Amino acid sequence: MQIFISTGEVSGDLQGSLLMAALKRQAVFAGLELEFTALGGEKMAEAGATLVSNTTGISSMGLLESLPYILPTIQVQRQAIAHLQQNPPDLVILIDYMGPNLGIGTYMQEHLPQVPVVYYIAPQEWVWSVSLRNTDRIVKFTHKLLAIFQEEARYYRQQGAAVSWVGHPLIDRMQSAPSRHIAREQLDISPEQIAIALLPASRRQELKYLLPVIFQAAQTLQQKLPDIHFWIPLSREVYRQPIEAAIKRYGLQATVVSGQQKEIFAAADFAITKSGTVNLELALLNVPQVVVYRLNPITAWIARKILKGSIPFASPTNLVVMKPIVPEFLQEQATPENIIQAAMELLLDPERRQQTLADYQEMRQCLGELGVCDRAAQEILQMTPYN
Repeated sequence: MQIFISTGEVSGDLQGSLLMAALKRQAVFAGLELEFTALGGEKMAEAGATLVSNTTGISSMGLLESLPYILPTIQVQRQAIAHLQQNPPDLVILIDYMGPNLGIGTYMQEHLPQVPVVYYIAPQEWVWSVSLRNTDRIVKFTHKLLAIFQEEARYYRQQGAAVSWVGHPLIDRMQSAPSRHIAREQLDISPEQIAIALLPASRRQELKYLLPVIFQAAQTLQQKLPDIHFWIPLSREVYRQPIEAAIKRYGLQATVVSGQQKEIFAAADFAITKSGTVNLELALLNVPQVVVYRLNPITAWIARKILKGSIPFASPTNLVVMKPIVPEFLQEQATPENIIQAAMELLLDPERRQQTLADYQEMRQCLGELGVCDRAAQEILQMTPYN
């Protein structure tokens, strides 16, 4: 059975690899042999996919920020469609990655309508509130939408999609995270050491817009609390050089680590992080955090004034329960001063810290039960002609 999976960015590559592992497990019970081709990255390749193109580096957030990636994105989309034309699969799975996946989904609808298309982790149209046009396209070409958030399921069901809520796959992934004690032993962090995780970038633009403000805040925190040490897990090895150069520039006591993100999260007392999937990972490991995000100021102005876009929250941690569990500072509010104030409160005020942990527990209840990836895999395999 031939399955084509299309996703992009670091987080999509991770989710694709987790889903592939679950599909292989479920295929054994169904007596199926699976072959995967994909748009994805290193993790999916390690899980057994033959990559049509590596898409982890073709990612951006925002309007102006996306301009350098327009041609590479079009090229990737064309490569994928040419592959599908020459090698029609038995099933197509789309994971987030709205730009190329809209084109791929539309192609499938028009040229290979007999092939089931599953959207797993749909674009967050339910958050951005800009236009229904993309939602309509998704609903038309998707045979089954597997939602990871309850609000996502409600939104797409309301728009006419066939939806199943499977829960969030990080519930499964974080089960394998080590305990704080073991993680600290592995990283050689003493029990009394204050360890702070810094997560400035998984996209190149974030090195420009987020890293400076996060590192400035870290610099001041280091002056206030001289015994702290910063830990920076690399999302991509290509970011090592600019991050290490910035550590030197800001004089931080910091260690950059590749391939041990879960260990760093499990060992951390606190995190200063960009908005994204990592917010949920930190929350599931009970790590208090401050979330920041910045776009090009022109992009932010266009989004607010012309597109009339609005979002209730940026961090998935807050979106799950639609309330400010973790402090988030966006655009003009993303200043070192705001980050430091929130950080000191979470580090030094036991009541504030305890409230965060209680809120995390509430959030966890909204993410579903264990076995998310296997539930998604079962739903997907039920749609195949081999079932």
